[in-house]
Amino acid sequence: MTRLAALDAWLGAALDGAPFRREPASADASFRRYFRIFVPDRTYIVMDAPPEREDSRPFVHVAGLLRAAGLNAPEIYAQDLAQGFLLLTDLGPKTYLQSFGEQDPDALFRDAIAALVTWQGASREGALPPYDETLLRREIELFPEWYVKRHRGVELDAGQREKLEGVFRAVLAANLAEPRVFVHRDFMPRNLMVSAPNPGIIDFQDAVYGPISYDIACLLRDAYVSWEEPQVIDWTIRYWERARKHGLPVPADFADFWRNVEWMGLQRHLKVAGIFARLHYRDGKAGYIDDAPRFIGYIRKTAGRYRELEPLLRLVDQIEGAHVETRLTF
Repeated sequence: MTRLAALDAWLGAALDGAPFRREPASADASFRRYFRIFVPDRTYIVMDAPPEREDSRPFVHVAGLLRAAGLNAPEIYAQDLAQGFLLLTDLGPKTYLQSFGEQDPDALFRDAIAALVTWQGASREGALPPYDETLLRREIELFPEWYVKRHRGVELDAGQREKLEGVFRAVLAANLAEPRVFVHRDFMPRNLMVSAPNPGIIDFQDAVYGPISYDIACLLRDAYVSWEEPQVIDWTIRYWERARKHGLPVPADFADFWRNVEWMGLQRHLKVAGIFARLHYRDGKAGYIDDAPRFIGYIRKTAGRYRELEPLLRLVDQIEGAHVETRLTF
């Protein structure tokens, strides 16, 4: 039996024999795929996550945490973890990203910020895996391994690697010094649905317990859309003010929080540039690498503001300016 045939057989039982129609809804960078299921009086989403490739238990767990916090995450109506099938609430057909041309981004982000503060306010240690130094380090190392070496064809020498390592140590130290809360880890317009209540939240299975600035940095410095810096600062201030009002452990001085957001964002941007290259070369997923220049722009902007990050800026400028060379010098 093919996987789709097995899915349809499972759906027939999960829907008590009701007639249904299945259409592709979306796919993501993992091995999961999603279908919209039409029955006579409503729609559902079904997630197909091959168990040999994806563990659906974290999705189920985090969905429960989000819903317990009062947020609009999918309800799970039926599940078969052995086969990797989940029947879920349909949170709507449009993401924030798809809606920016039709709806006021300011209103959408106001709702997203409110949801983020609610999510963080529900935090408790031990409920999610720690976003610790090991994980942060593993992510940031994707940049030299996959973006620099594989995508740009540049082999760093010992001196260059030492300077890059100095930057990495400084970035990770700043990240790890932050207070910790629940972190969605991909809280971005592509994973927020225009829904009622707004937003609907998806793609949360990688959630962790980590730095408080991570999700707001993720939301406002996105892989697929960029905003002018004054607008980003304005939204970040709104988040910071709301977080303070709700007793979340953000710094009392916004300048300190802004630095945290920039340095946390830098860790993410280095990681994602590496992931996009890995998706292209290892996993054969075309398209992601086309968005890497946006992240290189974010990296350059942040690295250009801080003396400790200057070696990273020089390295990136040399790689991007002369990536056909196999060796570089500082």
